[in-house]
Amino acid sequence: MENVVIRGVSIERSQARVTITGIPDAPGMSGRILGALGDAEINLDMIISNIAHDGFARHSFTMHSSDLGRAQAALKPVLSDLAPNSKIETEAGIAKLSAVGIGMRSHSGVAATMFKALGDAGINIGMISTSEIKIAVTVDETRIEDAARAVHDAFGLDKVPA
Repeated sequence: MENVVIRGVSIERSQARVTITGIPDAPGMSGRILGALGDAEINLDMIISNIAHDGFARHSFTMHSSDLGRAQAALKPVLSDLAPNSKIETEAGIAKLSAVGIGMRSHSGVAATMFKALGDAGINIGMISTSEIKIAVTVDETRIEDAARAVHDAFGLDKVPA
């Protein structure tokens, strides 16, 4: 089983990204921001956070595109209180492509192979999230089938998901 590096590829259409910049790097900020979204019953998928050298954090996360307006409404009051100089960027029209396989744990270069295949197909990657058995990326939704096909071909998988 571990010899099968990638077992399958999945796609999720109708995704949106929210990125918040200018969040002070302080304990509890992430919890309060994500808590506001949880209170609004918005399910988040990919969550990526990092701290800039200027002492401010940047949070990006994805959700179903139908939740984007509610997410912005839930974030405005908490951000005006916590981080009045923060900015919210949004992007709709994206999709998530995931490559899954237990063999990733024991094979190096899986992400490089996937990213090269996408690059060779002319597909730009937005966000990247990884785990021990999954690599997920966001791409322009109009290119999701091409992206799935490129990753399938790169790993020798038989069938492109519908």
